[in-house]
Amino acid sequence: MSQTTPLDPLFLEFQLAVAGKYSIDREIGRGGMGVVYLAREVHLDRPVAIKLLPPERARDTTLRERFLREARLAAKLSHPNIIPIHAVAEAGDFVFYVMAFVDGVTLAERVRSRGPMSASDGTRVLREAAWALAHAHEQGLVHRDVKPDNILLEHGSGRALVADFGIAAAVGAASTDGVSGTPEFMSPEQALGKDLDARSDIYSLGATAFYAFSGRLPFEGRTHTEVLAKQITEPAPALASLGLAISRKVALIVDRCLAKDANHRPANANVLAEQLGVALEQRKELPVALRVFVKRNGRLDGGASLLYPVFLLSGLVFLASVYGGWAGWTSFAIGMTTVPFGYFVTAAKKFLSHGFAHQDLAPAFKAELENAREEFAVQHMGPPGVIERGLKVVLGNLATASALVWGGSFATFVWMLGANPRSPILELMALIFAFAGGAGLMFTIGYLMVLSRRRDTDTEIWNGIWTGPIGRAAFAAGQKLLGAKAATTAMTHRATELSLGMAAEQLYDALPRDTRAELGDLPSVLKRLQQSAHDLRRRHDDLNDALTDAGDSAASAEYAPVRARRDELQGKLGEAVGALETIRLNLLRLHAGSGSVEGLTTHIGIAAEVSDEVQRLLAARAEVEQAIAFPRETVPTPV
Repeated sequence: MSQTTPLDPLFLEFQLAVAGKYSIDREIGRGGMGVVYLAREVHLDRPVAIKLLPPERARDTTLRERFLREARLAAKLSHPNIIPIHAVAEAGDFVFYVMAFVDGVTLAERVRSRGPMSASDGTRVLREAAWALAHAHEQGLVHRDVKPDNILLEHGSGRALVADFGIAAAVGAASTDGVSGTPEFMSPEQALGKDLDARSDIYSLGATAFYAFSGRLPFEGRTHTEVLAKQITEPAPALASLGLAISRKVALIVDRCLAKDANHRPANANVLAEQLGVALEQRKELPVALRVFVKRNGRLDGGASLLYPVFLLSGLVFLASVYGGWAGWTSFAIGMTTVPFGYFVTAAKKFLSHGFAHQDLAPAFKAELENAREEFAVQHMGPPGVIERGLKVVLGNLATASALVWGGSFATFVWMLGANPRSPILELMALIFAFAGGAGLMFTIGYLMVLSRRRDTDTEIWNGIWTGPIGRAAFAAGQKLLGAKAATTAMTHRATELSLGMAAEQLYDALPRDTRAELGDLPSVLKRLQQSAHDLRRRHDDLNDALTDAGDSAASAEYAPVRARRDELQGKLGEAVGALETIRLNLLRLHAGSGSVEGLTTHIGIAAEVSDEVQRLLAARAEVEQAIAFPRETVPTPV
């Protein structure tokens, strides 16, 4: 027990009043809503936190009764993200409630001590707080004082728990001119003293999110009155304008929560939690081996790679001087093709040995490019300037022109070499060829440098190499070098259709040769169905993102066709995934000896039909959307 706390007369008086029921250890918090003590409940021998209504307020009979009524309502709440209230009691002149003790820190303390939260941690905490608010709102309780000080983060688990449900209004927390609440986190309607509903808490949670991600308040002032005036009249700064490393989706969600008009905020806390959950799921961390391959192991951009061309050119000059030009050009061709491909094969083999597959690269590169887009958006918040746009056009045109001249001069050189090898024009063509090649390379590098200000061109290039024919050939060679199949690891980052397709392919490869022959071109059907499901998921996600961006307007009649298409795609996606699952299960039965080739062949035919239906559906939808001027990745904004 602290040696200084007992000197407080209030501590002594309160301990005497609750002696035999609670043994008070020390004071752990104090504010406008009262004093919080750490204590032990004697009968159950457990740590608890006791919040004591300030004695001067407890003397007000009306306030005392209201506090007890609100606290008893809050005590009925039972949710994993709400600090449970064990008891609401009176002892002499004291009025208090007893709640579970949470070993942790408040969100405010966390931000003050360690700075703003990361995108993933902050989004998770906000979703858990939204879950808590949703539960309270369903029970008819509005918190009225959602703020970082009332959200606790449990040590160890990191779980977010919301405190003081219903108590804020009962005691008039941080009362300002008769308005209850904390000015920096107060909704406009609360600042005006209007009747409140759940959307007021959503605004306060939005202000809390703004603070959690940025470390600053959306509105600040020298006095409470000045802050309240800003809450009522000024729009909150867009979170994306602060240059934070959070996704556009999360930033838009926070911005909507801070809308002045309550009708423009998320309809309720459950909707908010769902939107945050979608954003959180899309930020799933990739396995380390995938991140390393995408960022380093799959690229020829290290120090040795930069020095390699210098040594190659030096070697081919030496060979050409000793053995003639043919030796130099042959060495150059081998050095620029065989050696890099050998590196690709080695990298692929190492990647495969970790239990990954070539199919894992596309989503990994996609995730890296999405992260890069967010970072570039923060780095360059405004649109490209005149100089940047001009350079892009000029350098792009010059690079294209140089490539055309280079190709034309090379074709002319080759034709004339066969027609008249002694023509003096050959030397001129060779000179033009060399000049155009050098100029084209210079203009192309300049163009890519301009592009790289707003796009991760490096990752885009390597994505094209690894997911294209070169990458597939390297992985095929790496698989042959590896020999036996690598142990398959659990791939939580894989889409369901990819996981099912790969599992079915492995089961097919493990069958005897004669059985595989009876199954026909099953691998081709699996790849087609897998790709069809992938296309469905991508289009479904595009429409879902567009509806999310539309906010509450997405529920209007204007968006009914978009919702209908999304739901139709979702249903067809279920069919495609179901067909893949059926094939996998039948392959498992075949391995176990309880299935037949004939039965599996029937399901293969059904799967092929599903794949064809999906492609027809997507093609038809694309034509319809184009006809009615719906962009493929956006939807029209209602007027």
